[in-house]
Amino acid sequence: MKSVIRKAASFAGASVAVAAVSITGASPAQAESPTHGCPYPYVCFYVDEQAYDAGTPITKYRDVTSSYQTVRSRPHYHVVNTRNDDVAYLRLQDGNSICLPPNYETVLANAYSVTGIKISSSSTC
Repeated sequence: MKSVIRKAASFAGASVAVAAVSITGASPAQAESPTHGCPYPYVCFYVDEQAYDAGTPITKYRDVTSSYQTVRSRPHYHVVNTRNDDVAYLRLQDGNSICLPPNYETVLANAYSVTGIKISSSSTC
């Protein structure tokens, strides 16, 4: 009889351990924390260093497009791409463009203004 009780206790203990593993092994879905106030999956623009440091983007974009979306032409101090797999093309006022890789940011000199953005589902520039 003692061996039956030991087996039952052993089985109960193993069941509790398995239940604990399956409960603790599942991690809850969590949103990624914003980068300087720019949440995933956005590309954010900051008008100056103070806005960047404070985490207050002036505008943000998230739609993948086949053509450029218009961006109000003004000097932008920082541009942050929080997307994990998508690049962002930034069209400059002189007609040239630069590519911002996934999870990357850039600082633009005051001489440059961004006039358009195109988010591409490509993961490389």
